[in-house]
Amino acid sequence: MTRASTSFRGILSIVGDIVEVDASIARRLGIVPRNQELAMVEQDGRPFSLAQVARIDRERVSLKVFTGTQGLSNRAQVRFLGEMMQAIYSTNIFGRVFNGSGQAMDFGPALEEDPRVEISGPTVNPMARILASRMIRTDIPMIDVFNCLVESQKIPIFSVAGEPHNALLSRIAVQADADVVVFGGIGLIYDDFHTFRKAFEDAGILSRSVMFANLASDPVVERTMIPDLALAVAERLAVEEGKRVLVLLSDMTAFADALKELGIAMEHIPSNRGYMGDLYSQLARRYEKACDFKGAGSVTILAVTTMPGGDVTHPVPDNTGYITEGQFYLHDGVLDPFGSLSRLKQHVIGKQTREDHGQIMNTMIRYYAEGIEAEQKQAMAFELSPFDHKLLRFARRFRERFMDLNVRMPLEAALDACWALLAECFSRDEIVIKQSMKETYWPDHVDTNADAEQELAKPS
Repeated sequence: MTRASTSFRGILSIVGDIVEVDASIARRLGIVPRNQELAMVEQDGRPFSLAQVARIDRERVSLKVFTGTQGLSNRAQVRFLGEMMQAIYSTNIFGRVFNGSGQAMDFGPALEEDPRVEISGPTVNPMARILASRMIRTDIPMIDVFNCLVESQKIPIFSVAGEPHNALLSRIAVQADADVVVFGGIGLIYDDFHTFRKAFEDAGILSRSVMFANLASDPVVERTMIPDLALAVAERLAVEEGKRVLVLLSDMTAFADALKELGIAMEHIPSNRGYMGDLYSQLARRYEKACDFKGAGSVTILAVTTMPGGDVTHPVPDNTGYITEGQFYLHDGVLDPFGSLSRLKQHVIGKQTREDHGQIMNTMIRYYAEGIEAEQKQAMAFELSPFDHKLLRFARRFRERFMDLNVRMPLEAALDACWALLAECFSRDEIVIKQSMKETYWPDHVDTNADAEQELAKPS
């Protein structure tokens, strides 16, 4: 009998979605389980659920049961399959939706004969990486102008419940100039999953996208597999097909919560706030898949990370911040220009973008910060100077024209809009920026003084 056809009884305990089996029985049958190996749990002679080896402790092997253990008996049998978890990989996967077991869930044609790729492989050798140097345009001004998304970057969207992070993520998926979009939904409610699916369909990008989805009603074990499935496919597309792949994940806090739940079931000793001590390693193992491959394509990772209670010191966002290269900070329905940061933007600003990009970016943020200070002075009934009134006007229009998440502008148009707003609110001499830049890009057709005086004449 082959390894994959040999089944045995030996279940010692069932806790949550974890089944513990007696490995000594397997060894007597000539079977030595391996870490992360797949197994089939059978009951009454029929397959019950796929499972995966989660821990090997001498004569005890813990299995993560994909569909959960409800209805499972201690008299069930286990059959080790001798293979690791795999994702379907072929040209037939585009436009398809897969679940956390890697199986198609969209009622499309069966893909059982298509080739597969193992997931959870090692991260890329640093010698095979090249320095990030290419921008991914999203047509979202608060990203393209102020915090560029760079190929091979790994960056989270820090958010809280109720914020439109999934709407923002779907907009990036539709508007980003990537070759392929790989989406991984982790613990999504059905409405959010449907929103993503419909956005992809309406924008016509299904033919260059792949979706992996675990819904809130789906098994917790499958929730932990979504990032690995998405990243395995993305890596293969980048290496073998030379594609520029954008991986979108939502939500990594749900992924970490699933790891915590399984860790508690296996009686692991919890660390900070109940999360396991290997949380950093678990997150880093996924994020470090982001890479610009030498002589091939790239994998860029953008992942929603919700902060319970808006607490940035929560273990998930806290550990994430040590791994990733900045963050997009979403609160009050906008991307905060002060809390957001792209540490790789200096690799593309002024190199792949227009010469005025760096200076206009810094100038806009500086005047917006001063505008916030002017708003605080106004709220406290301090006397405002004429220049304060100009700053108030600038701050209000900055929020309307750039911070609104519904605004869509190509980078060059957004840079021109920045110059136009400066010219509307200030005179040329009031703007602290290189004279050569002002001579080249200042919009002479804007009547700065008349517009500003009308604004100042309005009663406060």
